Amino acid sequence: MYFQLNQLSMTYPSGKKALKDVTLALKSPNLIGLLGPNGAGKSTLMQLLVAGLLPTGGEILLDGAPLLQSEQLLKSKLGYLPQTFGLYEELTVYQFLDYMAALKQIPDRKQAILSALSDTHLEDKKKVKIRTLSGGQRQRVGIAQALLGNPEFLIFDEPTVGLDPEERISFRNLFSRMAQERLVLLSTHIIEDVQSVCNQLIVIHHGCILFSGTPAELIQRAEGHVGIFEETSSLQETHVSITSRVNTSKGVICRAVADRLPVYVSPAEPTLEDAYLYLILQEDTK
Repeated sequence: MYFQLNQLSMTYPSGKKALKDVTLALKSPNLIGLLGPNGAGKSTLMQLLVAGLLPTGGEILLDGAPLLQSEQLLKSKLGYLPQTFGLYEELTVYQFLDYMAALKQIPDRKQAILSALSDTHLEDKKKVKIRTLSGGQRQRVGIAQALLGNPEFLIFDEPTVGLDPEERISFRNLFSRMAQERLVLLSTHIIEDVQSVCNQLIVIHHGCILFSGTPAELIQRAEGHVGIFEETSSLQETHVSITSRVNTSKGVICRAVADRLPVYVSPAEPTLEDAYLYLILQEDTK
């Protein structure tokens, strides 16, 4: 699958400009991480990609054809987990997935359900009512419904929220395996989730694309702009943005990003989180 977004814009009736002249190419197979602060435009972008919204400007092409002309084809190849996903509390996990499989018109519903249950480690919960599940288990049910029917295009909006570290690692590995043959778009605030598995990152802020490239390319942008220093009561920290404070036996050690590191800051190797924060800082200080 190949999506081409050309000067895509979205302005809501309230006048809020959620997206501004977004131009992107999304091509499978690929695992793409979508990063950005709250309100940056991530959810709007995903809604446009699944034809849940119509853009107020620009166009989306799917395999060279306008998305609206290919909407039925898109829906047949789509697996989607929105950030807010309603579950039918009185249904069992199996009943809910059977209902979703019927909506998707999946021919062999039983096999599709068993496969999704296995991928999300929910086999022992298939006869359990959803209302009795923990938050993490509910999230797994949401991921399972997205996997039904072996879709070619998967969108996950904050899929690892509520999962413990072991579960997050398991699902990151699952997303990575799926992206070997599919287009997977992963929107998250958890930098670790995209750093470990995504080979392309898109950073969006105030409705604009700030970056599109590999994690290594984003990290390279922050070289020379990340450092550490010991916090003291007399130190003026007005020229840096503190990203972490760690209490040690020698005092408080701070990590910071800045356009120009002050003399009291020792340069440090940037992480992906550092690079992301530095990119956002640059935009906010324009």
